[in-house]
Amino acid sequence: MQSIVASSICNILLLSALSGTAMASEPVRQYTLQDFFAKPERSVFRLSDDGKTLGFMQPYQRRQNIFVVSLPSDGTEPDFKSARRITDETERDIAGFFWKGNHTILYAKDFGGDENYHLLSVDLQGYVVKDLTPFPKIRASVVDDLPDDPEHILIQHNKRDSQLFDLYRLNVKTGESELVAQNPGNITEWITDHAGLVRMAVTTDGVNNSILYRNSEDDNFRNILTTDFRTTVAPLFFTFDNKSVYALSNRGRDKTALVILNPTDATESAPLYEHAEVDLSGASYSRKRKVLTMASFNTWKSQRHLFDHATADIFEKIQKKVPDYELAIQNTNLEENTFVVAAYNDRTPGSRYIYHANSDILTSLGEINPRINPSDMAPMKPVTYTSRDGLKINGYLTVPVNKELKNLAVIINPHGGPWVRDNWGYNPEIQFLANRGFAVFQMNYRGSTGYGRAFWEKSFKQWGKAMQDDITDGVAWLVSQGIADSQRIGIYGGSYGGYATLAGVTFTPDLYAAAVDYVGVSNLFTFMNTIPPYWKPYLAMMHEMVGDPERDAELLRAASPVFHVDKIMTPLFIVQGANDPRVNKNESDQMVSALKKRGVEVQYMMKENEGHGFQNEENQFDFYGAMEQFLKRHLTRQSK
Repeated sequence: MQSIVASSICNILLLSALSGTAMASEPVRQYTLQDFFAKPERSVFRLSDDGKTLGFMQPYQRRQNIFVVSLPSDGTEPDFKSARRITDETERDIAGFFWKGNHTILYAKDFGGDENYHLLSVDLQGYVVKDLTPFPKIRASVVDDLPDDPEHILIQHNKRDSQLFDLYRLNVKTGESELVAQNPGNITEWITDHAGLVRMAVTTDGVNNSILYRNSEDDNFRNILTTDFRTTVAPLFFTFDNKSVYALSNRGRDKTALVILNPTDATESAPLYEHAEVDLSGASYSRKRKVLTMASFNTWKSQRHLFDHATADIFEKIQKKVPDYELAIQNTNLEENTFVVAAYNDRTPGSRYIYHANSDILTSLGEINPRINPSDMAPMKPVTYTSRDGLKINGYLTVPVNKELKNLAVIINPHGGPWVRDNWGYNPEIQFLANRGFAVFQMNYRGSTGYGRAFWEKSFKQWGKAMQDDITDGVAWLVSQGIADSQRIGIYGGSYGGYATLAGVTFTPDLYAAAVDYVGVSNLFTFMNTIPPYWKPYLAMMHEMVGDPERDAELLRAASPVFHVDKIMTPLFIVQGANDPRVNKNESDQMVSALKKRGVEVQYMMKENEGHGFQNEENQFDFYGAMEQFLKRHLTRQSK
């Protein structure tokens, strides 16, 4: 394989900066794995509509439950000792929650990691918990919380047909619901206007997407636009007169831009904002002031473009109070004068605050992880390299504190998805590995989202091929730069990253000294056959992007590690949740069985009460403890 060189002068400068911050000195304190992965004492803060009460997550019997506390109006810190617990979930963490008014909280939970989420309500006046979707094996989600309606929300669930989601108006007090719109068989998204009326829908036939529109709920939907799945036209929310729609679109361009979509003929305005190098990822608005506020995107870190002075003024005032941190507004009350603010960076999940805009007071709610000193954590630096076919690949390199940038033991960490991307910020896994002396290398291989349509399309039918080559080329780049010790390179990934791990030790058997596959795909045929029923509308698209089991059988067999276990020599640790709905347990079982028949070293951890990634604290401790010992055993040997 040709040698890989740094792709730019900028990259060389970044490596120099890394080297300058990684000089040998006294050992850094080694934290326990519990320090990294124990549940936060308090997190996920949400304001009631009037801003007078704060909801938050806190462990109860090792599970994240919801607590509430009064929020002082004078800007002083809330008395968390007086907080009241309002849920008592003991099997799984609550997946998320939000306020409906000032006295009701709605939350979601699944069962053993099966991702069949139910929606439950808690009445704070009577502390009555009610399952609002008490149906077996259904998956429910909120479409519109209808903030102007004190009793109802719009939800969707697949009770009638496991593959389809119908729309219902649900009374959060009584649990009664009425059908608003029945899915004809191809709708994948319902979109409401600012009055809560269902005015738009998105459909798919698997490879073509259509946008449907109607003037009112009394009218029939009509198709206003059809594109193939390679083209993005994603409606976000209606304009404030409810006549047009803000959307992300890449029609006629490589990168998605923010436009206004005319629902009568699907014409687009000129871009309201676009970035030359990356896609936009979203947009925000002020419900109270009825103005567009922000467009979001990711370069090497999260960025925003602000549209109005009021929002810019809020960020500017908060930034002055917490310099040197990245900011995110996570929640607000209806009056939009009280905000939950996150301040974080790559070495700490940071702190959360309440910002009182009227008085310009920033009130601390505490650190998310006070057990860890950020000065002991490792910076996450952006780097780039060039693939063998000339493609620029962006990545991140995290080097252990006080380690010289030379001949390091390195963990290659390809992200899951695969059609997502890695982002800059605090990651407990990365910092845990760095704290144990391993450098960690993450790369946004071809197909990673955010870099435009052409970069994404280069991943089609490239599982185990060019997508894997991008990872392999990243390893070669690390070795060529003298950063990695070629005898002490491991690979660890989850989901698609788990597949990439298996593909790495299968198709490049001499490259890695250890490998950890976390809920990864091993057999592309069985993977396609066991996807959740609500993924079935997208199956034709997956056949186009990954491969058709009939037309592309040879391609899928060649890319499936389970059929090539005779090539594997690398010690392997496989981890799986029994209830995983995305990557069926059989993906791991068949790989372990095939390897054991060959006498290859394979360590297997399977948890009966987990799904696609472990959530329960004790299972995370087991996994990361076992992974640490596994990696140390195989990557701390002396170089040959």
